[in-house]
Amino acid sequence: MPVKSFRQAKLRLAGVLDDQRRVSLARELAQRVVAAARPAPTFVVCDDGEVADWAVVNRASVLYAPGVGLSPAVEAGVAYLSQHGFSLAVVAHSDLPLAENLAAFGEEGEITLAPDGRLDGTNVLAVPTTIGFHFSYGPRSFDRHLVEAQRLGVPYKVVRDVKLSTDIDVPGDLAVLVEGGSR
Repeated sequence: MPVKSFRQAKLRLAGVLDDQRRVSLARELAQRVVAAARPAPTFVVCDDGEVADWAVVNRASVLYAPGVGLSPAVEAGVAYLSQHGFSLAVVAHSDLPLAENLAAFGEEGEITLAPDGRLDGTNVLAVPTTIGFHFSYGPRSFDRHLVEAQRLGVPYKVVRDVKLSTDIDVPGDLAVLVEGGSR
């Protein structure tokens, strides 16, 4: 699970949430995703000491990747998992308020993608650790990740699940928190 500095997270919400509430929300969302990953071994890829401390408190292993950016950090994390005997990596972003049972996401030997509700980003992605998948997060990442899956020639599937497609990126996304997850 890649987690950026809580102080730098959710900056697009700064117009509707003060800094303290934004930081608190980033922590709360990350906590939900870590809980959804249980009982699987959970790893947090980060470049921030506060996030690393938070991960340890939440019984997640820390993979420290300073200054490389999101996609290279995730690639480094997947490479680490491969080197340590894991055959499948599930990469879930830390802003999924409805995520459940991430430990059961994906299957050995295939790529599984769960896009966001806008079919723009890739909220959850399971990949075999040894195939050299090139991550490419940012706007339109879902399209790029589909192309990468096709390039690699590995079986893949797309999972359209409201619980995995719901993320918190812009002010309008906050309604799901007020609605209590009834989306």
